Amino acid sequence: MAHSPPSANGLPRATWAHLPEDRLLAQCEVDTYRASGPGGQKRNKTSSAVRLRHLPTGLIVIAEESRSQHENKAKALKRLWHALFLDLRDPLPVDLTSDTVAALPDYTSARNGDGRLNMSAKDPRFWPAVGVILDVLVVVEARVADAAVLLGVSTGNLIDFLQTDPKVWQEANRLRTVAGHKALR
Repeated sequence: MAHSPPSANGLPRATWAHLPEDRLLAQCEVDTYRASGPGGQKRNKTSSAVRLRHLPTGLIVIAEESRSQHENKAKALKRLWHALFLDLRDPLPVDLTSDTVAALPDYTSARNGDGRLNMSAKDPRFWPAVGVILDVLVVVEARVADAAVLLGVSTGNLIDFLQTDPKVWQEANRLRTVAGHKALR
């Protein structure tokens, strides 16, 4: 996935991230094609692979693992939703405080009763929290300890959370590299 500029078209990520699936899909150019590779005799006979291009943001996602175009479209839509949080950055104020971050709608319910980030990628709060966490990392030039303070969690908890999903980990390390830091291990 290509990385879009911070907040595409100058609009906040929530403009698209909180749309119902049908409205988000309506903003996409949908291409179907024949996928190559293994999959049996029917694999190359139907155009079951799906590519979605979200026109307002320029994000492109594909799904081609199923022989069902319907299943692939659903998977691609889910990947687009993830990409909105992974690839679009919302600008945050430079004078950001932990109270400001705690009040952000996509982060308010991210921490558990102990104040820790502890959820799987299947939790509906996960991807919105990822968006905020990556936004905070951008503000602090990818310094994890500084981000943890603003997020109200320990550095170890933040690193553990970033490792929950390989794409989140990859994006956090990309931000660190851009900022001139070593990748997290």
